[in-house]
Amino acid sequence: MGDSEPAEPAATRSLPIRTERDLLTARHAVRAASLEAGFGLIAQTKLITAASELVRNCYVHGGGGSLLIEHLEPPPRAGLRLTISDEGPGIPDPDVALVDGYSTGHGLGHGLGGAKRLVDEFRLESAPGRGTTVVITRWT
Repeated sequence: MGDSEPAEPAATRSLPIRTERDLLTARHAVRAASLEAGFGLIAQTKLITAASELVRNCYVHGGGGSLLIEHLEPPPRAGLRLTISDEGPGIPDPDVALVDGYSTGHGLGHGLGGAKRLVDEFRLESAPGRGTTVVITRWT
């Protein structure tokens, strides 16, 4: 964000991620928030796709957790910050987990790295036994 003031949340919404149904609820909430924030169709799709992957990881690999949606309104632009947190086993080597092809399941291994490419800002904090938190931001 350069020399501008840190983005402050104008509104927040927190959702639990405990069941498969919560994955769909989270996806719809991110879509609604992106519409409200004024994102175009491509930006909406990118944010929803990134959020879907991260929320799914939270549920499948982290045993559930939460999604925090924050509307950011620092002049001269607005955006959304999503924080996905779990208290699961954590990621032993977060840098390796971001490399395409890395997978702990049966997927293609594009999840975390792909999510990172779809947003403007990406922060991953994880350690074995301490869970995982991913914070993503997309600006309008």
